[in-house]
Amino acid sequence: MTRHITEIFRISAQGSRKGFTMVELLLVLVILGVLAALVMPKFSGTSQRGRVTAAQTQISAFKTALEAFNVDMGVYPQGKNGLNDLIQRPRDGQQNWHGPYLQNDAIPKDPWGNDYIYECPGRHNPSFFDIMSLGPSGKPGADDAICNWTIKR
Repeated sequence: MTRHITEIFRISAQGSRKGFTMVELLLVLVILGVLAALVMPKFSGTSQRGRVTAAQTQISAFKTALEAFNVDMGVYPQGKNGLNDLIQRPRDGQQNWHGPYLQNDAIPKDPWGNDYIYECPGRHNPSFFDIMSLGPSGKPGADDAICNWTIKR
């Protein structure tokens, strides 16, 4: 019988070593928390830069589509329809329109969910057009706006 009780204690003693202590678990959680605190700000900055790059890329796509429209029609889209003329035939029924000039069914919004602002003739580019995203702030006149006149060609 003593031999049997000894085996039970040996098994239970070995079984308790299979898990982690509360101190070990807390130490791992603290280390993970410190790592997350160091890494997360870097990823959030990357996310913002990615959105800015996406807006610049979309503005470049608009520029290409607007140039193709200009080649076909002889003018850039004007009036309140603006960019919509790139995906739908203009109301005046131009025969030279060979669109759609964008692959989208609708004019995309910028990465922050705002509409792109299109003006023709442009204030900054009077000989052709201005396209602008209001950027992260979403406020007109803010320094974080992404514009076709500031994007390097």
